[in-house]
Amino acid sequence: LQFPHAPSQPLAGNESRRFTNKHSKKALKASLTLGILLGMFFVAWLPFFVTNVAQAVCGCVPAGFFDVLTWLGYCNSTMNPIIYPLFMRDFKRAMGKFLPCCRRSAEPRPSAISLSMRNSHSGPRAATSLKNVL
Repeated sequence: LQFPHAPSQPLAGNESRRFTNKHSKKALKASLTLGILLGMFFVAWLPFFVTNVAQAVCGCVPAGFFDVLTWLGYCNSTMNPIIYPLFMRDFKRAMGKFLPCCRRSAEPRPSAISLSMRNSHSGPRAATSLKNVL
């Protein structure tokens, strides 16, 4: 006598596992991005803050060394606009809408009027149209 083979897990379990797997991949990517940003922040700014405290306590830090550490922190600030688009798809899309260098040729640039109408959650109004304002 043979019994029909029942699946080991129902379909809902497979979908749940797929959702969990997708969610864990997003969480891993978010953790990686945050780790890179925080790591770069600490590497760039921690020496500056430690040197700043040492300068306040003993006054033994040369001015040139202090300037180099300050510029290292500034370099970190210039790296953030590079890091965010590399690791965050939503940030890249948002920047692509507003910067001509990042926009794809097929995407039209939104006008200020369409943006304000989209943000106001209402249609065009006669009293506040651009022609009436100008």
